Amino acid sequence: MTIGLLGQKIGCTQLYTETGEAIPVTVVQLGPCHVLQIRNGERDGYEAVQLGYGNKARHRASKSERGQVASIESKRRKSRISAGIVLPAKADCEPKKFIREFKIPINGFEIGQEIKVDVFDNIIAVDVTAISKGSGYTGVMKRHNFSGQRASHGVKKCHRHLGSSGCSAFPSRTQKGKRMPGQYGADRITIRNQKVVLVDKENNLLIIRGAVPGPKGGYVTVKPTNIQPVPKSNPWRITKKQKATAETAATAENS
Repeated sequence: MTIGLLGQKIGCTQLYTETGEAIPVTVVQLGPCHVLQIRNGERDGYEAVQLGYGNKARHRASKSERGQVASIESKRRKSRISAGIVLPAKADCEPKKFIREFKIPINGFEIGQEIKVDVFDNIIAVDVTAISKGSGYTGVMKRHNFSGQRASHGVKKCHRHLGSSGCSAFPSRTQKGKRMPGQYGADRITIRNQKVVLVDKENNLLIIRGAVPGPKGGYVTVKPTNIQPVPKSNPWRITKKQKATAETAATAENS
């Protein structure tokens, strides 16, 4: 199974196929990510690869964050080394802003290894996970798409209200899960089976068809889709050669 990657959402735009069809896309900057830790079954009880994205200034990182990626001299460290305890290797990189683990086989991965967007070269579709935009405390019309009360005579200042929400004599309470006003957004959202349109290795960009949760600059986790059956074709895939041809043609037309 191919490892996923961490990155940031750049924004939305559109691309055109050779037939002139417009493809709505989201541009995501993925990597380069460093392998910070490797979990194994003997020590941790499971296998996983921990990745970090985005360098964090050292004066803003805590001691534990700095110690996760590099060795920090201390009395405890010296005593453990003198006792013959083998300490885990460090990635020897800058502290990271965004860290996530991927539960995959650990064969072929090393601590400190740099992983770039080219791991998605042969991937047809991906699953994207991010935190959606928060809208604060909202009513039922915005949060649950209620139609609201009638806009006729007799409805007094409750056009956008929920309406009756209680039960009768039995069970004499409001059921759990009742759709009511509350906090809307700021949830962990996963959009599955989004097609990969273009992989730009030079700029570490992955262009995905459709929308991606979260605001511009928000952190995203992208991994190959686990939907079954796995998609075998992608009619929206654009190769680097096709993109270069289209840009050359557009430049010639403008000149």
